[in-house]
Amino acid sequence: MTAEIISIGSELTTGAKLDTNSQWLSRELAAAGISVGFHTTVADDLDTNVDAIATAVNRADVVLITGGLGPTRDDLTREAIAKMLNAPLELHEPSLEFIRSLFARFKREMPQRNQVQAMFPRGTEPIPNLRGTAPGIWAEIPRDNGRSDCLLAAMPGVPSEMYEMFFSQVRPNLQERIGGARFIRSARVNCFGPGESQAEQWLGDLTARGRDPEIGITVSKATITLRITAHGRSGEECELKIQDSKSLIYERMGTAVFGEEDDELQHILIKILTERGQTLATAESGTGGLLAHNLTEVAGFESAYLGGIIAPTSRAKTELLDVDADCLRTHDTVSAEVAEAMAEGCRNHFGSDFALAVTECPPYDPDRKKDGDNDVPTAHIALAGPDGTVSRKLNLGGDPGIVKARIAKATMNLLRLSLMDALND
Repeated sequence: MTAEIISIGSELTTGAKLDTNSQWLSRELAAAGISVGFHTTVADDLDTNVDAIATAVNRADVVLITGGLGPTRDDLTREAIAKMLNAPLELHEPSLEFIRSLFARFKREMPQRNQVQAMFPRGTEPIPNLRGTAPGIWAEIPRDNGRSDCLLAAMPGVPSEMYEMFFSQVRPNLQERIGGARFIRSARVNCFGPGESQAEQWLGDLTARGRDPEIGITVSKATITLRITAHGRSGEECELKIQDSKSLIYERMGTAVFGEEDDELQHILIKILTERGQTLATAESGTGGLLAHNLTEVAGFESAYLGGIIAPTSRAKTELLDVDADCLRTHDTVSAEVAEAMAEGCRNHFGSDFALAVTECPPYDPDRKKDGDNDVPTAHIALAGPDGTVSRKLNLGGDPGIVKARIAKATMNLLRLSLMDALND
């Protein structure tokens, strides 16, 4: 069974407002065992609305609409449904009386225009609105070729009204008509290190189409998220499938896995350091404080993160981190030697157990050539700790919009892997 969600409103198509209703409804439908195949957003235009609803009814078994049920002229949902069904709008007296009672409760006279909210396409049913003046619309629409009726519910766009209407009436109606309990559960496993294609190669058959649970791969700012979606006859059945898949993911992805759900690398670092009673400081040049920003976003970071220094110039490196001026004269500022000197100076400055450092990050110019090859710029990161200092070189090719985020994550991952090795010793 497939659902489509239609969000109506020019404020959504122009970008003036964000469509959060579709996201919310997708999650709730999944929890009810209904997969969402389509999201459609349309402006306040009657013919466009009619076409969008007709298309949805033809290709989806469940259609949920939000928005366009108000009393103003640009609220076209009821009219669009009526035109799509080729049915007239008819006044529903009980709904009109309810709307009037709401105005009377606040000692206000109901504007004549609000009467349109009690108009419904013939053959549909009103869905009472317990939090506002706009009733919803329920319809069961016959389809050809022996297909089951399409179940359609139009709800207000106001989130609080839509939530209540969905929970109290729309979801129970759907479950009653669908028959038989269906469940969908999902989970996320987060990884860092390999690229998307490498991750897919490691996962192998786990990402095959048609597999249950389904495992999809998404990438955001160099973090790879594996989305697990399981279908079953009970929530428990789904959870067992998810746990089995998680075990296989951990086995195949190894140390690339760093967390689940909303975990970020900084959360894991602060958690491990806090549990071990150890501390961290940072020194940044090219990332301009992004490391410190990420770490200080974690609740309770004060127990593990002592602070950071931004040192984009040689003067800052020598005066704040006590980097030897000879080191800066002898070596390029983007070098392992400078990165290591920054990390060691930072560790000494703060008296921390560990210190992370990042050198400058030259911008990537894909048109620039050197010796016949692409001159891909690099950055160096370093970790200073009780067992010494190590550094790594990072190539900065790729999307320049995520370079700093990738470097910051690679730097935190350097410490995470080091701490994991210590934990496994």
